[in-house]
Amino acid sequence: MMDEELLAVRVAELYYDENKTQDEIGGLLGISRWKAGRLLAEARERGIVRIEIVHPRARRLTVERQLRERFGLVDAVVVPTPEGELGVTARVAQAAADFLTSLRPVPRVLGVSWGRTLTEVAERIPDGWATGVTVVQINGGVSLNRRPGTAATLASTIAHRGRGQVVLLPSPAILERLSTKQAIESDRTVAAVLERAASAHAYLYSAGVGDEHSALVESGYLRAEDVEELARKGAIGDVVGRYIDANGNIVDPALDERTLGLGLDHLRAASTAIFVVAGQAKHDIARAVVLSGLCTVLITDESTARALLEDS
Repeated sequence: MMDEELLAVRVAELYYDENKTQDEIGGLLGISRWKAGRLLAEARERGIVRIEIVHPRARRLTVERQLRERFGLVDAVVVPTPEGELGVTARVAQAAADFLTSLRPVPRVLGVSWGRTLTEVAERIPDGWATGVTVVQINGGVSLNRRPGTAATLASTIAHRGRGQVVLLPSPAILERLSTKQAIESDRTVAAVLERAASAHAYLYSAGVGDEHSALVESGYLRAEDVEELARKGAIGDVVGRYIDANGNIVDPALDERTLGLGLDHLRAASTAIFVVAGQAKHDIARAVVLSGLCTVLITDESTARALLEDS
């Protein structure tokens, strides 16, 4: 008579490799179907059998639960990290689009930021994901050079596919002079948009890296050397255009005062703040956002999620 462990291996082989039923396995091995079922369960629990779901829209439910419990998140969505991280942003963006589509209750007013990741989310939002949603741009995004229309286009796309309306913030993200920023902010039209943004039912945003690849550099708001100086001050990236350190604190108050849009306090106070982040380059900024309470929902890839769990 073979020992229990070897018997569990044989049961697993017959079940998974030979597609035998538990009744058939019982007959072949001289055991009851109930024992065959118990041995199958033990094989999974002891790691003799590992089941992997490989579809690109699959989720890592155990990791999601660990994130919720460790960081007190309302929800977490974790998708497999593709080999070599090729297409990781697209995979996470699809997960974010799926999450937004299934979110209940549907937010009547959704505040959105802008950037490469959210552009990919917008492209994947299905037509008819909502009915009558109002999408409000929460930080300035009028491009100064190479990225025309990104902020307006992604907000408009999400609104159009949600059978609703878009409310755009007609301003650059960062102004050269504080007086200019204050003048724009006090304009009746801009003030009304900011007020609408502050009362949104949910927020959707990502984060930028703290180097020359930042969307704020590509958009002409900052120079590469400006970001290098911010990094020397401790900046690891930006959230809605505001550069933060590893603890989630603003690193350059003067720059922050010239940044037009919703402040980070609004995100921290929100009941639904959906943070979408992907890739190894953003592990540091992801950690800062989660640990400083800037999000209630995290949507990310498995590598980023495990880095959070291991390092925190």
